[in-house]
Amino acid sequence: MLPTNTFKKALKAGQAQIGVWSTIPSPYVAELLGGAGYDWALLDTEHTPNDVPLMLAQIQALAAAQPAAGRPATQAVIRPAWNDMVLIKRYLDLGAQTLLLPFVQNAEEAAAAVNAMRYAPQGVRGMGGSVRASNFGRTQDYVQRAQEELCLLVQVETAEALANLEAIAAVDGVDGIFIGPADLSASLGYPGQPFHPEVTRIIDDAIRRIRGAGKAPGILMVKEERARECLELGAQFVAVALDTIILREGVDRIAARFTGQQGVVANSPY
Repeated sequence: MLPTNTFKKALKAGQAQIGVWSTIPSPYVAELLGGAGYDWALLDTEHTPNDVPLMLAQIQALAAAQPAAGRPATQAVIRPAWNDMVLIKRYLDLGAQTLLLPFVQNAEEAAAAVNAMRYAPQGVRGMGGSVRASNFGRTQDYVQRAQEELCLLVQVETAEALANLEAIAAVDGVDGIFIGPADLSASLGYPGQPFHPEVTRIIDDAIRRIRGAGKAPGILMVKEERARECLELGAQFVAVALDTIILREGVDRIAARFTGQQGVVANSPY
């Protein structure tokens, strides 16, 4: 039986989905995060020492996690290192149902991503035979129905992409558009200043534009006040925590209490 993509279903219903961003390529960490009760967890391969073989164990661990009573299982969102049809195919064959693709600049690149997500004749995804996504061939109608439960999120993170925002949103098969604050701030001329007033203004406007185009906006924002502002503006999938930041802040704080020295205060790009 084809698993229901509850993340995609929630976005279509206009429901906010709260997520956690994971850059530590470990199934142990993935299971720990899954038990916290987030709606979704981003498993990253773009800015981490992560790859396709390692991702399999992380997906399995996240699915095995046991969130608190009453909370649904945390849905995996995989970020490949690039908008590449070969990488997309491999992650889909592993069983990933939601992908976030970085650095999508225009409608043509968004359409290429959609094509990579779909089997022929609608797309170019290769037939993998008895892959994990089809329960090793046991899901008889997987090829015919896979598209129903696959969710494509594309990342807008430059001034050029912002100029093409409506055209990207108009591509059939794009379910959501993610705003990358760090890269976007650099592209706008404010490197390392994702909270510059002008960057904030542009991000706020982008969230409204994405909603106006009928697609779900998303963002990574670990500062609580700003994350809540984005949700109020209409952002639907918002990652509010990042595993390495949680770990760094925790160990630095405890070390400072026992050593009497203040740790370096890192400036998070989010």
